[in-house]
Amino acid sequence: MSDEVPAPDQVPGAPHPRETACLFGQDAAEQAFLDAYCSGRLHHGWLLTGPQGVGKATLAWRIARFLLATPPMTDGGLFGAPPPPDTLDIAPDHPVSHRILAGAEPGLAAITRSVNDQGRLRSEIVVDDVRKLGRFFGLSAADGGRRVVIVDSADEMNTSAANALLKMLEEPPARTTLLLVSHQPSHLLPTIRSRCRTLRLSPLKPEALQAALDQAGAGMPEEIADLAVLASGSVGAALRLIELDGLKLYGELLAILASLPRLDRQRALALAEAAAGRDAAQRFDLLLKLIEIVLARLARTGATGRPPEPEVRQGEAKVLAGLAPDPESGRRWAEIAATISARARHGQAVNLDPAALVLDTVFKMQDTASWSQ
Repeated sequence: MSDEVPAPDQVPGAPHPRETACLFGQDAAEQAFLDAYCSGRLHHGWLLTGPQGVGKATLAWRIARFLLATPPMTDGGLFGAPPPPDTLDIAPDHPVSHRILAGAEPGLAAITRSVNDQGRLRSEIVVDDVRKLGRFFGLSAADGGRRVVIVDSADEMNTSAANALLKMLEEPPARTTLLLVSHQPSHLLPTIRSRCRTLRLSPLKPEALQAALDQAGAGMPEEIADLAVLASGSVGAALRLIELDGLKLYGELLAILASLPRLDRQRALALAEAAAGRDAAQRFDLLLKLIEIVLARLARTGATGRPPEPEVRQGEAKVLAGLAPDPESGRRWAEIAATISARARHGQAVNLDPAALVLDTVFKMQDTASWSQ
C-alpha cells in the first residue's frame, strides 16, 4: 500500500497491530482462547468483538503469531507430552515473529479494505478481497502447516464478500483458523456469527489504558482518568483525543454549557472556528462525539439525580447538576441529543459548513437550557 493511503486496520498515531508486543486488560479473552486450544477442540472460526480500539486487532495478530509458531499438541511419545502453553506470547526473535513483521509469513493472510483502480481506499471489503484467499490456500497447502486468516474489520464486508467468506466458514480449509474482527457484530450475517466462536473484549480500565498508551508512545498519566471516561476505555479513541487536543475541546464545551442560558457567544464562536481550522474534518468529527458524550451525561444526571463519576474536568459535576436538576430536564436533554446527532450527521453527509453546524448545535443546547432554569 502506498505511503499516501492510510492503513485501514491501523489507528493513526499508533503502531500497527502486528507490531504491538503486548495486549493489556484482555486476560479473560486470551485465556478463553488458550483453554480452547489446550482442549484440543480449537474452533476454525473466531469472532473478536467489542468496542473499537480496545485491542481486538492486536489479539488477532497475537493469536495468529501463536498458532503459526506453536507446534501442534501431541501425546509426546516416549518422552511424554510437553506442558500446554499458558500464554500467547511468542518471542520477538522467533522466525515467525520476524516474518510477520516483514509481511512475509506464508501461513498468514490479512483481509482489509483494498485500494481501487484510482488509488483510493475502498469504503468496504469487496468480494475480490476475499476471493484472493483461494490462491493463498493453494500456495500454502504444500507445506502442511497451519494457516491463519485475519479479516479486519468483518463489518466492512459488502454482501458479496460476506457470502464468499461464509462459504469458507461452512467448508473451512484444513488446518485453517479464521479470525474476524468486528466492532458491530449485529451488522454481520447471522450465519457468519453462528459459525464462529465469540471472544468478547471489554473497555480498558484506566491502568490498562495507561499501559497501552505508554506502549504506543503517548502516555498521559496526569490525565488518564479523564481520557478513560471520554474514550470509553478505547486506546484508539484515547490516541485520537490526545492527537486532536480533545480534553481541551471538552473543557471549552463545558465552559459554554456553564454560561447557559445566557450564552457566552465569544466562546461559542471560538469553538465553531476550531471545527473549521487545522485538521478540520477530524476535529469536527471529534467535537460531535464530545457533544454526544456531554449530552448523554446531562441526560444521565437528570435521570439519576446525580452527575456521573468521575468528573471529566474540574467543575463538570456542578455544570451538569445545574442544567439537569430533575428527571424532566434529563428527558429533554436525551431528546435534544437524538435531534442534534441526527442533524449533525446529516450536515456532515451533505458537506454543510462545520462552523455553522456547531453554532446551530450550541443554540439548540441554549434553548434546552432555558427550559431547565
